[in-house]
Amino acid sequence: MFVNMGDNDFEKIKRPWPTKDAMEQIYEKNLWGGDSSVFYSGIGSHNPEIINPYIAVLQSFLKSFEHPITVCDLGCGDFNVGKELVKHTRKYDAVDIVSNLIIYNKGKFKDENLKFHCLDIAVDDLPHGDCAILRQVLQHVSNTEIQCILTKLNQFKYVIITEHLPQGNNFIPNKDIVSGQGIRLKKQSGVNILAVPFNFKVKQEKQLLSLNLKDGTGVIETTLYKIF
Repeated sequence: MFVNMGDNDFEKIKRPWPTKDAMEQIYEKNLWGGDSSVFYSGIGSHNPEIINPYIAVLQSFLKSFEHPITVCDLGCGDFNVGKELVKHTRKYDAVDIVSNLIIYNKGKFKDENLKFHCLDIAVDDLPHGDCAILRQVLQHVSNTEIQCILTKLNQFKYVIITEHLPQGNNFIPNKDIVSGQGIRLKKQSGVNILAVPFNFKVKQEKQLLSLNLKDGTGVIETTLYKIF
């Protein structure tokens, strides 16, 4: 059974990695930009050229079901993207590791089928659902954490993962990093859950979107995995 812990309980858990502290610092110091008076998940969550195509393909996927499905958004951030998907679901569970961000989102976004949770997705039990969404989340965390997260994704029928990758297919995937603001691009690498050391098993794989960034910093790819 999924148990939604209170913020105080969440704070008491000691993590073996720095993700929570790193993400809290990012929002507290506006390291991803934005107005210091609000939470801001970076240009990747606000640039129309990046988010509009993503929202379109996700809405198309969600509307393809005869009956709306339940979605678990793992790493929901400031919810600028997720808010466009809620109406196409039966239930939408939005999860993030930053306590104050979740409190902020709860006050700003209100739908009958929407619920926010403060959880560490590498450690805590996740809400049950049909589909898990991880949009540019894995790229920020260590391989150890990714492995922990992947063990939890087998409970979903569908998993949609978006990652910022180097241009071309000649890079070595999954070079390890310390969790934080940076991603694997600085090592000319990116996350591929099907490659070593993860070797995540899926039933089907389908690329939903590939967006070459105009600044030449790589490509943002969104992939749908059917797990069972």
